[in-house]
Amino acid sequence: MSPATPNPADWSDRRADARRNHERIVAAALEVFSEKGLQATVPEVAARAGVGKATVYRSYPTKADLVRAVADQELEWLRTRLAAIAEDDDPYTALRDFVGDASERLARQQMLLFEVMPRDDPRNSDSEPNRMLQRIIDAARERGQVRADVTALDLRVLVGGYARILFDLGIRDPAQWRRYADLVMAALRP
Repeated sequence: MSPATPNPADWSDRRADARRNHERIVAAALEVFSEKGLQATVPEVAARAGVGKATVYRSYPTKADLVRAVADQELEWLRTRLAAIAEDDDPYTALRDFVGDASERLARQQMLLFEVMPRDDPRNSDSEPNRMLQRIIDAARERGQVRADVTALDLRVLVGGYARILFDLGIRDPAQWRRYADLVMAALRP
């Protein structure tokens, strides 16, 4: 990226109208990609955002850049949510609520399965989300709230498993996704 090109992840130094357009474009992209998958087009995103294609392409020269911006926003939601539950006095309940909320979000925004979750390799125990998740699981384990052998990878494999199957079955009802989240969390109990 050239020094003259602003960092697309940081919109704080941009004009107010550019920031508003960015927010509308990313929100519209998330909706359109969730509804139509990644085969959705930039013109469809532009129409949903109420802006011209040129406005989208000015900030996101390729569709991959736009997908990356949406994925980055969703990763930020994940990090923020994990940081919040790490402070909770009841780690199991906080973790259960997080897994349920994340499952409902996956049901509505299924592009997360293919763009966000793969960006954070579950085997990489050094990634920030994995470290936070493991700290929460460790706190729940210390309180006797989860089995002694539970790891962050275990939870990610279980959630990823039911998420993939529900996606393949075309099930988009968030209540059904939350049901599987509850079953997984119950299975982690000692």
